[in-house]
Amino acid sequence: MAKQSGKRKKDGAKADATEGLPPLNLHAAGIDVRSAEHYVAVSSDRDAEPVRKFGSFTADLHRMARWFKDCRITTVVMQSTGVYWMALHDVLESHGFEVNVANARHTKTLPGRKTDLRECQWLQKLHTFGLLNNSFRPPEEIRVLCGYLRQRENLVAAAPTCIQI
Repeated sequence: MAKQSGKRKKDGAKADATEGLPPLNLHAAGIDVRSAEHYVAVSSDRDAEPVRKFGSFTADLHRMARWFKDCRITTVVMQSTGVYWMALHDVLESHGFEVNVANARHTKTLPGRKTDLRECQWLQKLHTFGLLNNSFRPPEEIRVLCGYLRQRENLVAAAPTCIQI
């Protein structure tokens, strides 16, 4: 079975998948989260350089948040890959942004992006049109409790090795 190409406009250019959809999040940004760096995209009308790369250190995350403020961004979407998104989520939330975490399994199967640069632009576009679901994240009190329970479990598991002296 041959692979079908996307619909073509009269002039031969590929039709945009979001053509005709009303934008729901006009002030959206997309972030491709990585371990050492994060690729970030905003709409091209927000900044002369709409795609940027930021480091993963706390100072870099705050610099990213300030750039979002300068670009008048109010909502951000990122993929939930590993644990690298957690610190970024907390920093952006502390700056007052609505932070959405899209499940990487759902976004990886979508066609249209091949590089980190295109990935963040694709996430930004999908979020602008409201096409990504936000993953569940428990409230702060529950996350703290889970941390304590995880620590207790580790201590109980390590107890037998302490008495083997």
